[in-house]
Amino acid sequence: MTENQQPDAALLRRLLEVLANDILPLTERAVQEGNKIFGAALLRKSDHSLYLAATNNEMQSPLHHGEMHLLKLFYEIPTAERAPVSELIFLSTHEPCSMCLSAITWSGFDNFCHFFSHEDSRDAFNIPHDLKILDEVFALKPGQYNKRNEFWDSFNIVEQLKTVADETARQELSVLVESIKARYEAASSVYQLSKNTNQIPLN
Repeated sequence: MTENQQPDAALLRRLLEVLANDILPLTERAVQEGNKIFGAALLRKSDHSLYLAATNNEMQSPLHHGEMHLLKLFYEIPTAERAPVSELIFLSTHEPCSMCLSAITWSGFDNFCHFFSHEDSRDAFNIPHDLKILDEVFALKPGQYNKRNEFWDSFNIVEQLKTVADETARQELSVLVESIKARYEAASSVYQLSKNTNQIPLN
């Protein structure tokens, strides 16, 4: 993905593959320890290969959201060995909260994409804090932050699938989407069982 380029079916498929094969296995293990279901990954723009994947680690620190934990691991890579952010695609499983939006921006990424929306986090996963913080702290209603701005462009993967012209490809990707949603629903059920006793401030 390059600047101002729309993601095509091949990139969307690859993003979904990374969600299913690289992020979700980490998350499925992490929820067993009481962590939330959010995760993130970095892919190389050049060939869409996986660079780094991580999941929520709030049992260690309430600041270690999926995106924040990914950035922590990213900046622990020695500078001489670390890929430039300009060469990477930032993939988030869920639409980033205000803290993670800021962290992505401060880190210099010119893009991010996500699978689930803020509303999904609230309605499907019973984790309403993203929208509550936007409302209470920043007086922003859902979707009111700029999805494209001078720092980055962003898009929702599921919404972007609707633009795939090839019907066969679109249907195949839709099947993968539903499979990913089912696995997240199962992971969410595990998290919900522990959320009241895991001592995360905003659970």
